[in-house]
Amino acid sequence: MSLSQAELTIERADSGEETGGSVLGEAWKRLRRNPVAIVGAALILLFILVAIFAPLLAPYSPTQRVGQTTPTEIPGPSAEHLLGLDDLGRDELSRVIYGARQSLIVGVVSLVLGASGGILLGLLAGAFGGWVDNLVMRIVDIMLSVPGLLFAIAVAAALGQSLTSVMIAIAVVNIPIFARLLRGQMLAQRDSDYALAARSLGVRHRDIVLKHVLPNSVSPVIVQGTLTLATAIIDAAALSFLGLGGADPSVPEWGRMLADTQRYLAVAPQLAVFPGLAIVFSALGFTLLGESLREAIDPKYRR
Repeated sequence: MSLSQAELTIERADSGEETGGSVLGEAWKRLRRNPVAIVGAALILLFILVAIFAPLLAPYSPTQRVGQTTPTEIPGPSAEHLLGLDDLGRDELSRVIYGARQSLIVGVVSLVLGASGGILLGLLAGAFGGWVDNLVMRIVDIMLSVPGLLFAIAVAAALGQSLTSVMIAIAVVNIPIFARLLRGQMLAQRDSDYALAARSLGVRHRDIVLKHVLPNSVSPVIVQGTLTLATAIIDAAALSFLGLGGADPSVPEWGRMLADTQRYLAVAPQLAVFPGLAIVFSALGFTLLGESLREAIDPKYRR
């Protein structure tokens, strides 16, 4: 590659023709025309608004007993209580609404922690290579050898029953996923034309990694982050269902609500239906948006 060709290649990369920014810009144009992405974004927006404005939307306090129930008679949906009451006489709609807050907190915090740790490890492995890459990937392989949910259960049980333990457990499970993804992308970008051109011009390795290789490797990480939010909501519900969620049983969590209503399924099946639907639709929103974003970014997945 001649000097002029190398300079032209780097100029094109710096101007955005080959960077992650231009890829995301094109992806945004495709997303706006994708009805599946619009549905996913609408579900996510609804989920976020419900979580943020729960005190305004909930007709009652989630811990307030507003009716009388017995083990054999639990009121179902009515004009006064749209989703009925739970086994302790609390408004089910209010508890489902407040449960969105717990899911949003767990999803966002576990994503930030898991993505940060995974990106750091992937950056180290992809940038330095050699023994650093081998060490990081052996750690990643060990972590990925254990099924994700089983790994999360073990971590949460070791840390004790709390919402913080759930967030840390889910984050730890996601660290190797982000690490392997970013490392693979960086290895592919490291041998691209613009990276080779930068080396031929004497650009420092650190600048090549931070200014060229890393920006071109982040698009799949963004897609994975969206999908991770969906799995985080499901994993948080599973851990709460198993009794590893928050220590305060009065705080509504969708997974715990499902667990608490098992004994009343024959009497009041709606107690399991509404929290279950909340889990499904909130996770579905992130999944639809994540898959649409993947199709928009990567031509291999376009229909």
